[in-house]
Amino acid sequence: MPCGSWGRRVPRGQGFKNFFDFRSGARKGARVGFPTWRKRKHGSRFRYDADRARPAHQRAVYLPGIGKVRTREDMTWLTGRITDGAARVIGATVKETAGRWWVSFQIEIDRAQVNQARRTAEDAPACGIDVGVKTFATIVDDDGTVTELHAPKPLKSALRKLRRANQALSRKADGSANRRKAARRVVKLHLDVAHQRADFLHKTTTTLARTKRAIAVETLNVAGMTRNRRLARAISDLGFGEFYRQLAYKADWYGAQVWAADRWFPSSRLCGDCGTINTALTLADRTWQCACGTVHDRDVNAAHNLLAALQQDQQAA
Repeated sequence: MPCGSWGRRVPRGQGFKNFFDFRSGARKGARVGFPTWRKRKHGSRFRYDADRARPAHQRAVYLPGIGKVRTREDMTWLTGRITDGAARVIGATVKETAGRWWVSFQIEIDRAQVNQARRTAEDAPACGIDVGVKTFATIVDDDGTVTELHAPKPLKSALRKLRRANQALSRKADGSANRRKAARRVVKLHLDVAHQRADFLHKTTTTLARTKRAIAVETLNVAGMTRNRRLARAISDLGFGEFYRQLAYKADWYGAQVWAADRWFPSSRLCGDCGTINTALTLADRTWQCACGTVHDRDVNAAHNLLAALQQDQQAA
């Protein structure tokens, strides 16, 4: 099946759109090349338009040209909404990864009832969130509560297994069955890493969107941060960009507000007591003392300053 030739693999239709948008200047960022044909080593993938592919019942899907295929995941939540007219299938993608097949339905759904049931309480606290490599997120609520979230860092945990799996792959003869098996083991490890990261990010962002009425966050240049060769792997393992993306759309679902500070806002360097900016602060400094005598924890101070900036912006409005 066709795909884009740069970055993440995308369907050919989306690949053409990305290419021409980049050529016209409508798309910014890294260069997007002309889409090429997908290679077998990148996995099989195909798409059905409209509702040609659809759930047959709670444990099976109907795929044109193939027939009914049983699924491991129960789809009662989807089939019930389709029956009631609250959802309809507008497309489906079938793909193979690590020897496993996945079907993803693109659906149009009325979320009003779900969003109302999960709506953020009006008396829920507002908070400021500072993200970092050592502590994934430091959360300071407006009542003074401080919470630290630590990411599982799945890639870091799997590096030894990945190294051994890639070494085993390099020793297999090209085109052999053993090489295909070894390649599948490598892909399986990467898939496990991706699933662990996605599970953590989804649970974290859902909890925040449902329990905080307003959330103040930084505006990070994640692409620029990953150019630091000493931090690139650690930052990519945490998934800051995906964290902010999920937090934004889930907050919109549940009625919370996400406020992003200016990229140059000195959240870590700013003294929350006297307003002095510590220009000598480095990444290695986890605590620092201001000239006014206040001793700051770097992450807590940054989250507190973000929350204060959010409250000041709300009062000005």
